[in-house]
Amino acid sequence: MIGFSNINELLIIFAVICLYVMTYAGFAEIVLALPLNKKFHYSIPQSCSHQIGVGKRVKVPFSGRIIIGYCVGLTDVSDIEKTKEIIQVIDAKPIFTPQLLAISKWMANFYFCGWGEALESFLPSAVRSRLHPKTVSVIRLSKDAAFVTDVLDTLKKRAPRQASALEVLLQEEEMTVRELSRVSECNLQSIYKLRDRGLVSLRNRPADNNPSFTSKRVKKTDHLGPTKEQQDAIQLIKKRLRGGRYRTILLRGVTGSGKTEVYLQVIAETIALGKQAIVLVPEISLTPQTIERFKSRFDKIAVLHSSLTETERSKEWWGIKNGNADIVIGARSALFAPLDNLGLIVIDEEHENSFKQDSSPRYNARDLSLVRAKYENAVVVLGSATPSLESYHNATLGRYDYLVLNSRIGDKVLPKVQLVDMRNEVQRGKKYSSISKFLELSMKRSLSQKGQIILLLNRRGFSSFISCRRCGFVLTCKKCDISLTYHKKRNAVVCHYCYHESSVPTECPECTCPKINFFGSGTERVEEEIKAKFPSYELLRMDSDTMRGHGAHETAFSAFKRGDIDILLGTQMIAKGLDFPNVTLVGVLSADTIINLPDFRASERTFQLLSQVAGRTGRGSKEGQVIIQTYNPEHYSIIFAASHDYDGFAKKELEYRKQLYYPPYGRLARIVLRGKKEEDVKKRSVELAEQLKERSIAYKKAVEILGPSPAPVTKIKDNYRWHIVVKANNIEYLQQILQSMKDEIRGSKRVQTVIDVDAYLML
Repeated sequence: MIGFSNINELLIIFAVICLYVMTYAGFAEIVLALPLNKKFHYSIPQSCSHQIGVGKRVKVPFSGRIIIGYCVGLTDVSDIEKTKEIIQVIDAKPIFTPQLLAISKWMANFYFCGWGEALESFLPSAVRSRLHPKTVSVIRLSKDAAFVTDVLDTLKKRAPRQASALEVLLQEEEMTVRELSRVSECNLQSIYKLRDRGLVSLRNRPADNNPSFTSKRVKKTDHLGPTKEQQDAIQLIKKRLRGGRYRTILLRGVTGSGKTEVYLQVIAETIALGKQAIVLVPEISLTPQTIERFKSRFDKIAVLHSSLTETERSKEWWGIKNGNADIVIGARSALFAPLDNLGLIVIDEEHENSFKQDSSPRYNARDLSLVRAKYENAVVVLGSATPSLESYHNATLGRYDYLVLNSRIGDKVLPKVQLVDMRNEVQRGKKYSSISKFLELSMKRSLSQKGQIILLLNRRGFSSFISCRRCGFVLTCKKCDISLTYHKKRNAVVCHYCYHESSVPTECPECTCPKINFFGSGTERVEEEIKAKFPSYELLRMDSDTMRGHGAHETAFSAFKRGDIDILLGTQMIAKGLDFPNVTLVGVLSADTIINLPDFRASERTFQLLSQVAGRTGRGSKEGQVIIQTYNPEHYSIIFAASHDYDGFAKKELEYRKQLYYPPYGRLARIVLRGKKEEDVKKRSVELAEQLKERSIAYKKAVEILGPSPAPVTKIKDNYRWHIVVKANNIEYLQQILQSMKDEIRGSKRVQTVIDVDAYLML
């Protein structure tokens, strides 16, 4: 998928150059967090000459202000006649290794962002803003245990509190001074007397030195006995790990086949080899359950994701930086964890589009994991029940090792899937309900048998749009080209793009008709329906409106796991990776929310979502049932999902992709132009498309320019949007034409331009 060339040699050359110029350099090469992929030369004053180093942060003057930059090189030559001086070197030690610097440079070139922007994404905001980590005083014995034991008897008579402190330290290698004072009931003055006696030593260490995502104790477990398929997968991955060379492995396993157990056992091998591992999960909601399973096997675990507070993220990052983590778990940004001896990267649910960043730098963590692994001679395991077609294609071509787990643990069968044609429900002429009669009866049966239920509806709010039956007016956001969603509990209409909120109209704003109607069902409305139909059962709704508090996901899933919740209703955050043995019924309330989107990946996403949520049932001793409600029961993505046929879907979808040279047979980039005035955006889009088409002639038919055209969502946050799609037979041609046009593509004050390489969303 991504090309490399002589990376190990380049790293060696890079390190040698850095060592050489350390002695002779008079200038530092600094990159800044700006959308400019260039280095700035700053002279090194005498006061900083022994502090400056590659990979460190510095304070420099820029455009009349002082900002933080990153030193990426040292040189004794500058083509600038008069350079400004570095003001301060912030770090005592480099915060970026040569490998991370090289990865960030690759990232800036490939995704068309600034080098400094790429480096900024490697650091949590709390680490960027706090120049130095907080420190705490820690204490340890300065004499061996035998010597301390000899003096204890004497000390107990003369200074019992000091003796108590020593007894605690005999059990603990190191503690903070305040913690020791609390546990031993020895005041600080007495502890300092122990130091004066030469029995203990004190030092300062970063306060954020110890990863501590959760204080919750987890019962330790041993590795489970693997199935034959698991054992074959474990052996091959271990073999690759012992080889100490870069390799990518696609692990495709049906839901419930034990992919996580494979991860756990190969990570144990990674640690035994003295190396470290990164585990990426697509949804923050999956993190608590993942952490619990990993904590049952391993001790030194750190966590990085956006639901942590700034303080927690800073603490985790510094703990990793100081070598206190063997495993880092998190969402896409955890890929940048500052591990010094990386051996393994696991991408769970590798097909998920949440691994793609939607703001600059617009990287895909799955693809970038291959780059990091290549630089660090690590192994990548891509795991999924429904792999992306790009990964599947690479595996079938032999570029990746390909492992398949076809059977569920314990020979459990995959759940039976039944389709409900919602067109028949409408034709009955009865009052519309989001829950079909068949699903309602199945829910009653499941609940009567003490089973739990998961219901998926990938649409928030109470009603998805408000319309006037007289004139057809649809209430839309004034800033965005999208209908407003009605939220009943807030008694407001909300834009899910810019989050603008306003009161609910009592009459049509267009024709003043008082009969304004609410159409479409979101999770909030379905919640109300279920409570009316099943009042004696506990229901929990999980979507981005309800899961806002710190630790909300963990609290919700813990309650469901304990059996306190009978029915779990939610959006796609409940559709994958979760393992609840008592779930006997899964209902998909609308299989059509994605399938009709103007996006070439719509069918693939539909198949993946349905397959993933179907896999949440039948994982325990009870059989599972899946009911999918749809208005398109003949669509191939739904039919193949209902029959658990990944190979059949992949074959059919790849035929369509090949005809149009869409990924994985070609590569594409999306150029989005946006501005306040539509005429300006349209004019610039037409000009740029003509320039691209003229440049593409040199590539004959290997490069194709589609557009320009208004984006499917033509206006967001008061900005009009047009887009151009650049398709190429391979990534080299795509990069070449974009690089050759980067000056022309660069935006202006009136029209901003975004380049999204390997775009995932076409809206």
